[in-house]
Amino acid sequence: MQSRTLVGAILISLVSMPAAAQYFDYDPDNPAEQAPITPGEKPIIPLDTKDPTYNLWQTPRDDLGKNRKPGPINIQRYAGGAGWSGIPTFFKLPVALTPEDLIAGDVDVAIFGGHTDMGGGYRGAAWGPNALRASPSTVGWGAFSMDHMLTLVNPFKELTIVDYGDAPNDPMSTERTMHAVRAFMREVAGTKNKKGKHVFPIVIGGDHSLMYPDVAGLADVYGKGNVGVIHFDAHYDASKRFFGHLISHGQPVYRLIEEGHVPGKNFIQVGLRGYYPDAESFEWMREQGFRYHTMAEVQKRGWNDVMEDIIKEAQDGPEYVFISFDIDVMDPSYMPGTGTPESNGLTARETFPLIRRLCAESNVVGFELVELLPYRDDGYQTVLNSDRIVRECLVGIAMRKKGIDAKNYLSPLTADDGR
Repeated sequence: MQSRTLVGAILISLVSMPAAAQYFDYDPDNPAEQAPITPGEKPIIPLDTKDPTYNLWQTPRDDLGKNRKPGPINIQRYAGGAGWSGIPTFFKLPVALTPEDLIAGDVDVAIFGGHTDMGGGYRGAAWGPNALRASPSTVGWGAFSMDHMLTLVNPFKELTIVDYGDAPNDPMSTERTMHAVRAFMREVAGTKNKKGKHVFPIVIGGDHSLMYPDVAGLADVYGKGNVGVIHFDAHYDASKRFFGHLISHGQPVYRLIEEGHVPGKNFIQVGLRGYYPDAESFEWMREQGFRYHTMAEVQKRGWNDVMEDIIKEAQDGPEYVFISFDIDVMDPSYMPGTGTPESNGLTARETFPLIRRLCAESNVVGFELVELLPYRDDGYQTVLNSDRIVRECLVGIAMRKKGIDAKNYLSPLTADDGR
């Protein structure tokens, strides 16, 4: 009876409130406004650690390298083809399954999927990695691969790139998945190829809770506090509270700052807009030393000036840089297939050059593309634009490997017609 009375009182108070106050005039830090805890309430139902399937989701097969020499495995029947043909892997690349494969293959870049799907409270992002593997792009692969026209650099010729499969994922628990993904990222980024270079991880998600284990795993390899983050997003994803959970797709930034993996001064945010963060959140970001670039700033100063500042900031402070790209940073006219679309975002013309330049002109050591929900994408444009963003990153990495360090490099053949 008491619980019914409490619920009734809450409902009456909500009905009597103005619409905005129902949602925004609540202060969880005020003891008088904290939700009551039921006596004897337990936060979770304990897991059955004796269940033989308890860790099955993160236990690799013990025969991954059996009866074969270490090295990438090309599973395509033909030497190349159109983008829509062949067995789906990322860009129809060879597959690697173990760190020994990465070393033996002298791999530069390993792309893997992160199927986190519960950090936003709804399903769909788990299908993102395989949607990109089966991208409807017509860009050829293998013998049919083509140069990036603006730079005339072909990353698939300059780099050894593999599909490294998927990070472990407990489909029933974001919390359990975080530790496993962090260890997986540490395995990939901690592996050095024959040239003594760390393998460059590219992660395709999956919801944005992935940022926490991806960045923490890189910090495990490169040193805590040595990895800065360039965070592309419509939202700032540094919420402190979320129904008692400490990690979700709206909380990875706070976790990384709170645990000291990334100093606030080495956190750069791009594309913020809409209704989140609020004033209190902006104040917290300033206290931490964040550098941020909202769409309001873009409208005030112009994209080119903001872009140049972002590139300078990426080179100012952190020794290493990680790019976290939430696809909702772009306008939903380009990226409708995402869980939290927000109008008035970046365009493809603004986004593609910046990603390429950051990967070419900064010491980027990892990249993630997250929040791809292909089932909300009726026209394929979200997958096609996601495909292109990853390609732009790869072009930038290839340019850096070739020693092309000119600012905003474009091939003279394509920048103008020579007249």
